[in-house]
Amino acid sequence: MNRLVAIVGPTAIGKSRLALRLAQDFNGEIVNADSRQVYRRMDIGTAKPSQSEQTLISHHLLDVVNPDENYSLAQYQGLAYRVINDIQQRGKLALLVGGSGLYVWAMLEGWVIPPVAPDSEFRNSLLARVTLGEAGSLYQELAQIDPIAAQRIDPRNVRRVIRALEVSRRADIPFSELQRKKSPPFSSLIIGLTAERTELYRRIDVRIDRMVGFGLVDEVKKLVNMGYGFSLPSMSSIGYKQVGQYLMGEITLEAAVEQIKFDSHRLVRHQYNWFRLSDKRIRWFDVQEEIESEIRELVARFANK
Repeated sequence: MNRLVAIVGPTAIGKSRLALRLAQDFNGEIVNADSRQVYRRMDIGTAKPSQSEQTLISHHLLDVVNPDENYSLAQYQGLAYRVINDIQQRGKLALLVGGSGLYVWAMLEGWVIPPVAPDSEFRNSLLARVTLGEAGSLYQELAQIDPIAAQRIDPRNVRRVIRALEVSRRADIPFSELQRKKSPPFSSLIIGLTAERTELYRRIDVRIDRMVGFGLVDEVKKLVNMGYGFSLPSMSSIGYKQVGQYLMGEITLEAAVEQIKFDSHRLVRHQYNWFRLSDKRIRWFDVQEEIESEIRELVARFANK
């Protein structure tokens, strides 16, 4: 039976660091499950693995599309299944790593993605409302139509909100009811990393300060100069949106950084809706404790079954 190790948890908890070590120890390769790291040229603000890390261990599904290109869940799932199968066929261990719950559970639960083609006219009409500052009202519409989907989608993830509205409209039933499941072609071990909220927020704040120091503002400037506007879902994500407000003179850089931290803290609460500490499928580990040897033993037993 083919095996997959998934490493999940909130942002800045240390998933990528652990994945690198396990990949080295168990002859593994890493498959990205972060919905923002699929975009090219968006490196610092998405905390994408460095080039040296990507050279050390093979990473897959990074830099898949340009920031102005659509990238659906169905596209991700299809590519991820092919990549994971290829890794396993070469006798290696596949590690699915990321904090995007939609991507992770689509793979681990074998979601059958609704066969609903994009409706460009309807989608563009919703995007026009977003540019007028109506993103919040779109989310409220989704909450009325499909409260289950609304609970699982981050209100700031405009692309996901629009897709859920689009699917519900064209299929004439709620988006959440279309998500059927079938057994995936692998058995999985799900490792969850967590920490006390105060420690997690501290780690997030340190990471964001480092992003700014590493050149986040310049990264956003380059993207803007290449023609990528802030109405794009990619450019309206955490970090890029706030720096954009600074570049347009709406807020100070200090205020932008504080807003990034605040929105990242709020993202954590949303991620724990996807990865619940009560979920018995996930083996949770507190990163404030000595956990690596126990995790290695767990992975070794799983890989050698």
